[in-house]
Amino acid sequence: MQKINSIMEGACGNKMGMVFLLWLFAAALVVKAEDPYVFFDWKVTYGKLSPLGVAKDAILINGKLPGPTINSTSNNNIVINVFNELDEPLLFHWNGIQQRKNSWQDGMPGTMCPIMPGTNYTYHYQVKDQIGTHFYFPSTDLHRSAGGYGALTVHSRELIPVPFDWPADEFYIFLSDWYNKGHKELKKTLDDGQTIARPNGLVINAKHGEVGDKMEPLATFEAGKTYRFRVCNVGMRTSINFRFQGHNMVLVEMEGSHTVQNDYDSLDLHTGQCLSVLVTADQEPKDYYLVATSRFFKQQLSTVALISYANGKGAAAAELPPPPPDNTEGIAWSINQFRSFRWNLTASAARPNPQGSYHYGQIEITRTLKLVNTKGEEGGKLRYAINGVSHKDPDTPLKLIEYFEMADKVFKYDLMPDEPAGDASKITVAPNVKNATFRNFVEIIFENHEKVIQSYHINGYSFFAVAIEPGKWSPEKRKNYNLVDATSRHNIQVYPNSWAAVMTTLDNAGLWNVRSEMWERFYLGQQFYFSVLSPARSLRDEYNIPDNQLLCGAVKGKPMPKPYTI
Repeated sequence: MQKINSIMEGACGNKMGMVFLLWLFAAALVVKAEDPYVFFDWKVTYGKLSPLGVAKDAILINGKLPGPTINSTSNNNIVINVFNELDEPLLFHWNGIQQRKNSWQDGMPGTMCPIMPGTNYTYHYQVKDQIGTHFYFPSTDLHRSAGGYGALTVHSRELIPVPFDWPADEFYIFLSDWYNKGHKELKKTLDDGQTIARPNGLVINAKHGEVGDKMEPLATFEAGKTYRFRVCNVGMRTSINFRFQGHNMVLVEMEGSHTVQNDYDSLDLHTGQCLSVLVTADQEPKDYYLVATSRFFKQQLSTVALISYANGKGAAAAELPPPPPDNTEGIAWSINQFRSFRWNLTASAARPNPQGSYHYGQIEITRTLKLVNTKGEEGGKLRYAINGVSHKDPDTPLKLIEYFEMADKVFKYDLMPDEPAGDASKITVAPNVKNATFRNFVEIIFENHEKVIQSYHINGYSFFAVAIEPGKWSPEKRKNYNLVDATSRHNIQVYPNSWAAVMTTLDNAGLWNVRSEMWERFYLGQQFYFSVLSPARSLRDEYNIPDNQLLCGAVKGKPMPKPYTI
C-alpha cells in the first residue's frame, strides 16, 4: 500500500501520469475479473418409474427425471455439488462440453475416481468459448439405462448475435430407449458375457405415450409464435426419428454449431446426438403429437407426446405422420439427410469472429487413424473392440496413473494400431490409450463392417464431420469430403457396412475418451483414450489437478507431483 501511495503522490502533479494510473488500475480490474459462476446442489437418489408398465429403480436428481437444467452462457463457470445417495459409486459426464485444459473434471472412469455412496464431490468447469445444446448423464457402469440425465444449455453471450429471432419459449426433448430390467440386472448380464439385446420401448422425457392416451402437454403453443426445441438422444443404443404432427421443423443448431436453416418434416437423431429446431405454431389451434420411432430395427418401436395450443379445441388426429423407410433405402435416406447438414458460415458463435474463419479444409493432415469396430469373445465372454483392442479400465483412473508417472507399471501406450492389423476376430482386453501429438491436425476414419448402426463420440473436442459413405474407406475417398462447411460437432453415426470421416486439431491437452455411444459396446470395450500431453507442461496448456480431486487406488496417499507453472 505504501508503494501505491507513493506512485499516486508522484502522479498527482502530472495529468498524463494520473491518466496512466487510472488506466493501470482499470486494466488490473479486468485481469482479475472472473467470468460469472452458476451454482447447483444435486441430491442423487433412486426412485421407481414404470413408463412401460414395469416398475424399476431410476436415477433421479433432486427427485426428478429428467434432472435439473443447467442454464449457462458462454464462458460461465459451472459449479455442481453432487451428493451420491445411491448404493453404488457414481460419476457424471458433461456430453459435448469440451472442458478446455481440464480433463480432470470430464467425469469419465478413465479420468476421475468415482463419488462413493454417502459422499459428495463438487465439479467445477468452464463452458469456455462454447454454445449449444448438450446433456449430462451418469457414466459409471450401466447407470445410463436408469436415467440420471438432464439438459446442459450454453447460450450465446448478449454481444454475439444469434442467426434467428429469439423464440417465444424453448423446450428440451429427451428421446431414449427404455429397458424394463434394472441397471444392476443389465450389468450382470454383460458381466456374465451375454448381450442385453433390444430395449422394450421408447420414451420421451422418461414417459411413454400411445395415441389416445390422456397425457400432460409437453409444450403449449400460442398461435403464430415460434418455439425452440432442443432435442437429444440419451438412449443406450437406438437411433430415433422424430417429427411433429402437422408442423415442419427448421434446423438451427447442432451440438454447438449454428447450421444452415433448412426445413425438415422429420429428423434422424442417433445415440448421443443433440440438435435444435424451430417450430412455428401455424396450424389450426388444437392438439398435435410429437412422434418418435426407432430406426434400423426389425421390430419398430414408437412413442408419442402431446403438443397443445392455448385455447385450442380438438384432440390430436389418430393418424400419425409416417417414419422414413427402414431398410437399405432408409439408410440412403438418412445419409442424404446427413449431407444436408451444413455449417452456417455467416453466423457468429461463442467467439466474436465468424465461424467460417477457420478454414479446416486447407490444413495439412498430420495423422490418419482408421478405426474398425469388431465383436468377439475373450474367455468365453462377449467383448467389443476397436482395431482388435477391447478397453478395460484399471483399478486406478488412467489420468491419475499418468499424472503420478506410474503408467509403465499399469498399461502400455499405443497397444491399438492406427489401422487394423492381423486377424480381425482376435481381441486383446487391456487399457487402451493412444499417444497423440499436441496440436496435430488428425483425420479419423470410423469404418463399420457390421450390420448394425454405430455412433461415436470424442470427448474434449469438436470435429468436422466431412463425409459418410457406404463401403470401405480409401485415401482417394478424400475427394468426396466436404472441406468447406461441414458441421463442427462431437458425435458421428456410422451406418452398417459404411464409413465416416472426421477431422480435428488435438489442441486440448489432457486425457480424452473416444467411445461408442452404444452403451453396451462402451461398457464391453469399444472405446479408447487419447493422451494429449503438452511438451511445455505449462498452465497455458493444461490446468493443475484440482485441490479437491478424489484420489483412489494406487495413487491414494502418494505425494503430489510437482505442479505445472506458467
